[in-house]
Amino acid sequence: MSSDEVRHGVKLSSLDQEVFPESGVTKREMLDYLEAVAERMLPELHDRLLTVLRVLRGQGPFMQKNLPKYTPDWVERASMWAETSKRDVSYALCNDLRTLLWFGNQRAIEYHTSLFRRDVANGPTHLILDLDPPADAPFSLAVGAAKLVREALRNDGLDGAVKTSGSKGVHVFVPLAPGQSMEDIAAATRAVAVRAERIDPALGTTEFVVERREGKVFLDSTRAGGATVISVYSPRHRPGAPVSFPVRWTDVDGVKPGDFTVHTVPDLLDSGDPWTAEMPEPFVLPADLVEEGHTIPIARVAAMHEGKRRARAARESG
Repeated sequence: MSSDEVRHGVKLSSLDQEVFPESGVTKREMLDYLEAVAERMLPELHDRLLTVLRVLRGQGPFMQKNLPKYTPDWVERASMWAETSKRDVSYALCNDLRTLLWFGNQRAIEYHTSLFRRDVANGPTHLILDLDPPADAPFSLAVGAAKLVREALRNDGLDGAVKTSGSKGVHVFVPLAPGQSMEDIAAATRAVAVRAERIDPALGTTEFVVERREGKVFLDSTRAGGATVISVYSPRHRPGAPVSFPVRWTDVDGVKPGDFTVHTVPDLLDSGDPWTAEMPEPFVLPADLVEEGHTIPIARVAAMHEGKRRARAARESG
């Protein structure tokens, strides 16, 4: 079989090379995977600013936001000002199969998207909780934390869908009605995390500093505003090429991240799409949730101030 071919107008090359060490996946197999999941993955990628993790042969992984100059003209894009680098960044919008295959041929492994579509003024489409268990902890810990979050959501008339992160954690997505401010959504995300922590403080924590989490699952509420999140069905740069895969709530207790890989997922697609089946209709966030959230400090900022306070105290005591 030739190591070069053309699919959907995209010239592909080096198809028999492994996409990254320990993946166990050739570029051909990765492109086959992307083509298999495209019908489900593309609606989630549609009009979202795309950041990809690429791995070039013989090099380490790197994140790519700005499209390279050699990007074909037919790749849709949107420009956004980056305050950190003080420049406009030209982001891809992966809105069709041809673009997805082009990225696959560029050895893009992970697909991270903005929370909004095309323009930040449109606001996030989902409230997201990222549940991050300690290193080497059983996956059941992350699943338990997801159930805490769901209980907190349902206590306020909300609900969401769940997916593996493709790494060691779990993501819970709550769909949002348009027209809600980014600040209110971020506040509500913090409130959900704190309420989930109250339900079982021995399991979940909102503590941002890793060393102070005491073996608990981090209920990360920082996936808000201008943050990105790994797309559902995206492969991950991990041994065995696992995938961020949606799971029905009724099945979540029986899964583990290794169940869902570039090799195994295509055979699971005939059983329906849990992501669309489990995703409820969009919600307007309850006022009490938003109000409580505005009283809760942003975890990253609070940790930064605490770190400065401790450093100052150490200097003064020394």
